[in-house]
Amino acid sequence: MALSRLGDLIQIIDERNSSDCDFPFYGINIDKEFMPSVANTTNLDRKKYKVIRKYRFVYSGMQTGRDNCIRIGLFLDKNPVLVSPAYTTFEVSSPRLLPEYLFMYFNSKEKDRYGAFLSDSSVRSNLDWDRFCDIVLEIPSIEIQRKYVAIYEGFLANLHSYEKGLDDLKLVCDGYIEDLRKRIKPSEIGNYINEQSDKNKDGQIELVLGVDSSGSFVPTKANMDGINLTNYKIVHEGDFAYNPSRINLGSISLREGEPCIVSPMYQIFRVDGDDLLSEYLFMWLRRTEFLRSTLFYAVGSVRDTFDLKLMKEIKIPIPDIEIQRSIVEVFITIDERTKILSRLKEEIASICPVLIRGSIEESKRGSL
Repeated sequence: MALSRLGDLIQIIDERNSSDCDFPFYGINIDKEFMPSVANTTNLDRKKYKVIRKYRFVYSGMQTGRDNCIRIGLFLDKNPVLVSPAYTTFEVSSPRLLPEYLFMYFNSKEKDRYGAFLSDSSVRSNLDWDRFCDIVLEIPSIEIQRKYVAIYEGFLANLHSYEKGLDDLKLVCDGYIEDLRKRIKPSEIGNYINEQSDKNKDGQIELVLGVDSSGSFVPTKANMDGINLTNYKIVHEGDFAYNPSRINLGSISLREGEPCIVSPMYQIFRVDGDDLLSEYLFMWLRRTEFLRSTLFYAVGSVRDTFDLKLMKEIKIPIPDIEIQRSIVEVFITIDERTKILSRLKEEIASICPVLIRGSIEESKRGSL
């Protein structure tokens, strides 16, 4: 089994949208997944964008070293999309290599770390195209590639089936919520919540957390050396905590478990009374529609902060408490299945290097 230089197996395909087709705009994330563009695409000149078709790759060497990630994606949908002209787009040109096998090769943390090692020493830590093309691969026979690609696609089929079931459940939940909005007059949540302002005055609590975009409490990324924690805010079980400058990204959570402390800039509140379930409110505050609206209503400062005064003005339908509980049960199921889906994706990514090693070892055994 001979070693092959990647650049000898692929070719750049720079197809521009010259016909101005109304294809959707997409990008790739650090998980090597295609996703709809989050950029404002209004009034963009579509003709400058690159067309991505089935079995075509998208590559970006930007910030490979910084993020420990080679941003590369293989497009498998039959309907074309558009990507930024900043991306490099290419296809496999050699009959010795399957596109799916090449993607499996790069779909691993090991190759991400190798890409970071190869990246340059600039501030952006880029993995330039020429250096990317100089990566050397062991290529087993096409028959062995097909065998291991089939195993990988079997895992993907199960993943997509689970994902489809989750999407259907979300659709049912969203439909029920929309029905509530039509039937029940919304009320300002300020009538049901109170600000919490307990400070860590005695410094007894040392668990410093923040809230990330997934709506989870996570260890703070700030350097806490020499920081006086007595001014930090306490978050008790049942309290909501959110970052007023990042809530539009999903930085809001409902605390479960032991008390923690958060930055003084965070806003803390809790539900009072028996007419509104905290979990029901949390469901509304995690909806994409709400997160988008916070940016619109935020104060026009540099940080675009969404303070507690604005939070209290939010209106939601508040049905009977038993109806709230039933909706929350569905929401919790969706949340649990979403976490399972995330773990499945991680497991499939971890399987790729195992399959690659297996294919190479089988090829070596066959050549003895």
